[in-house]
This record gives sequence, C-alpha cells and structure tokens, in this order.
Amino acid sequence: MGTPKPRILPWLVSQLDLGQLEGVAWLDERRTRFRIPWKHGLRQDAQQEDFGIFQAWAEVSGAYTPGKDKPDLPTWKRNFRSALNRKEELRVAEDRSKDPHDPHKVYEFVISGAGNLPELDTFPDTNGRYSTSDTQEDTLEELLGDMVLTPFPDEGPSSLVVVPEQTPPLLLSPTIDLPAPCPNSEPPENPLKRLLVPDEEWEFEVTAFYRGRQVFQQTVSCPRGLRLVAAAGGDTMLPGQPIILPDPGVLVTDKTVMGYVRRVLSCLGGGLALWRAGQQLWARRLGHCHTYWALGEELLPDSSPRPGGEVPKDEDGDLFDLRPFVSDLIAFIKGSRHSPRYTLWFCVGEPWPQDQPWTKKLVMLKVVPTCLRALLEMARLEGASSLENTVDLHISNSYPLTLTSDQYKAYLQDLVEDMDFWVTGEV
Repeated sequence: MGTPKPRILPWLVSQLDLGQLEGVAWLDERRTRFRIPWKHGLRQDAQQEDFGIFQAWAEVSGAYTPGKDKPDLPTWKRNFRSALNRKEELRVAEDRSKDPHDPHKVYEFVISGAGNLPELDTFPDTNGRYSTSDTQEDTLEELLGDMVLTPFPDEGPSSLVVVPEQTPPLLLSPTIDLPAPCPNSEPPENPLKRLLVPDEEWEFEVTAFYRGRQVFQQTVSCPRGLRLVAAAGGDTMLPGQPIILPDPGVLVTDKTVMGYVRRVLSCLGGGLALWRAGQQLWARRLGHCHTYWALGEELLPDSSPRPGGEVPKDEDGDLFDLRPFVSDLIAFIKGSRHSPRYTLWFCVGEPWPQDQPWTKKLVMLKVVPTCLRALLEMARLEGASSLENTVDLHISNSYPLTLTSDQYKAYLQDLVEDMDFWVTGEV
C-alpha cells in the first residue's frame, strides 16, 4: 500500500507543530507567521540539513525516493517555493534569504491563523497507490479560504514551539547545535542575474536577408533598444537606436526584386522597434508595413504553420520571455533533446512563409540576443562536473565567467527562482 500525498498547507502546519525540521518554526503563538530556512546551495557552509524541509516535501509528494532518485537540491527548493506561491492563503512577509548568518524567509497566513486543518481521506487509485479525491481537494481549498480561526487561549502554558521574532543568529532548534558560521560564508553573487538588471545593455546581432541572400549584419548594444529603418534621419524622438538597412541597389541583381524590396523598405516609416524590459523582449511597428515574427532556430526561421504573430502597430507586443528559455535550458542540460529557441525572425511586408521557402520572401530580418546564444553554448559544452568552461554574456560591463557544470546549473535554477518572485510581485 502506498501513502497518501498530502496537501502542502496541512502538511506544512504539521511539520511546524512538530518542530523537528531544522530552522522550520512558528514565530507567534497564534500560528500566523513562520520561518523557513533559505540558505543558498553555493554557500561554503551549506549542509544537507539546511534543505531538510525541501527534501521532506519532495519525499512526501512523491518527487524523490531516497536510494532510488538522485538528490536535486535546487529542484526541491524550487518545487517547494512554487507550491507555496500558488496558495492565496500565504504571503512572503519578509525575505531574509541574503542574511549572511541566518538566511531564511518569513511567511504569513493572510487568514486568522493556521488552525486545525482537516485530515484528507484517501482512496487507492488504479495503480494501488493512494491519492486524494478532487472533490476533497476543492473542499479543503474552500475551507482554507473561509475559515475563521480562534487564537490560542491566553491562560496556561502552550506546548507550541515558537521562535521569537528577533531570533539570534543560528538559534534555530533547541535540539540541534550548529557550528558557528564560516567568516566567509556569504554566498557568491549569481553573475547570471546581471541579465535582468535594467541598466545592463544586451547585445543584439542583426542580420538582413533580401530574397534569401544575406545583405547586412551588425552587432549592436543599445541602452534604449534598437529600431530597424530604411534610411537615416527621420523622427529623432522615436525610441531606440536606428539600425539602417541597406538599399538593394548594389546587392540585388534582379531589377524586379530590387523594386519590390525598395517598396517594402519605403513602408517601414519609423521602423521596427525592439527593446528589452526586465526579462522580456518587446517590439512595436512604427510604420505602415505589416511585419510578422516567429521564434526559430538561428540558422532557419520557424516554418511551422503557427508563427508568433504580427507585430502590433503603435503599441507594445511581447515576443520573448527569459524565464521559459532558462527553464528549457535546464531541461536541455538534464537530457532533453530540444534546445531552447532564442532567435527572433521577422518577415517584413508579406505574410509569414508557411507554404514556401523563407528564401522566397523579399525582406527577412534575424535578431539574436548574443547573451542567450552564449548560455546555450555553455550548456552544450558542459560535461563532467569537475570540468570548467568559460562563457561571456556579451552584456555591458560583462566579463568572461569560468564555471563548473554544477555551478552553472545552480546559477540557472537561482535565476529562475528570482524571475518567479518578480513575476508574482514578491520581490
């Protein structure tokens, strides 16, 4: 017989009440605030016990079986955090994960308190294991949202293990003595987080093709983004650094094709603007010429019948999100056959090439964020964890990074975690 897979909140409350996991404790007798240790896996003083709550949830949720599965500390941590983030009954009250002596996070119930959560009945599924019925799960969620809970009575001693709000460093559990922290235990700053810094300039490699022939390529770093135009001058108040596409006069020998290309370029008007904001890439069409885009391979645009869509005119359109790319990159490192895509292709003046070769289109543009190309190349080079590889992110003020495979994967997991918090507004 299998064991039931609990819901995260009732299970977590039971662990808090037991007080047996390192650093996991209530902060008040009303059971509204609690702390979770949140030590970075790259700290010099990191130990297996620091990830006890994450491993415990991985085991009880069926994601990890000791002796069978390979330990994966970053994934345990990410799954635990994601499970809590989905609960509207909780919020992150304080983020002290960067504390050099006692890194942790303080969570808070937005209802009256934890209370006594109902036990879940289980029944065997078709594989003989036990699972929770969907109806019971829905009932529990309703109870969590509507319950009005009474605090502990003031009189009489309480058996609840409570950690004071002003916790001295490393006073985590009365049953376990921890050594003093290493003087240089501050975790190294994740260099990949520079990809998200607003002031950092991403580098873009821009390539233009006229009727399948490459006629232009330029690598630029633009603090306010770039703008693909057909001629110099124009409205200087428009956003982005102008990137002037060449006239086809000396590049295209077929006079008919030359005329059509010039006609397309003349309709670009203010141009095609592309820029980064946070972890996303955005585009806007500032002229009359319809433009369609897709996320494809670097050597070949996506020829599937469902391209990304049309770049909107005079309004912002999101084209790329770094978070799925990094998640796909982690999966690729772990053995996925599909490498993440990062190359933006644009078809200017004509519908997307679905039933004909893309080389038949008059004007095709390719934009490659070189930092994403570097991240994928690093993933392809990674081998044994004892080996080191060097990567240059190609952003402003960047420098080559020499990382082992394990360091690289840990930094990627940490980057995904930070992006998750920014999306949910918790950081």
